[in-house]
Amino acid sequence: QVQLVESGGGLVQPGGSLRLSCAASGTIFSINAMGWYRQAPGKQRDLVATLTGGGTKYADSVKGRFTISTMSRDNGKNTVYLEMNSLKPEDTAVYYCHVEDLSAGMDYWGKGTLVTVSS
Repeated sequence: QVQLVESGGGLVQPGGSLRLSCAASGTIFSINAMGWYRQAPGKQRDLVATLTGGGTKYADSVKGRFTISTMSRDNGKNTVYLEMNSLKPEDTAVYYCHVEDLSAGMDYWGKGTLVTVSS
């Protein structure tokens, strides 16, 4: 069973930085995409950043401020990071880790980590 566990959320002042991490465990046959989405109160869940075989995609609102990266360990576990700089109040949301397993035809989601940007 695939599990995605996020960490790194919290309260930060405008202009500050946070680093989110997502550790993936379990059997993932073929990662087609690995990345982050976010959902603000009363809004839909939107893409923040994702890594695919075709490259990296960012939401326009975070370009130049957020950076996504991954690390694959020898034990087969994958971790995806989201470095967030120059945070704004409008970045406040629950951030969800996402993995698309193309071979299994499955989308996996973490439980989310709350990021609050406020003075």
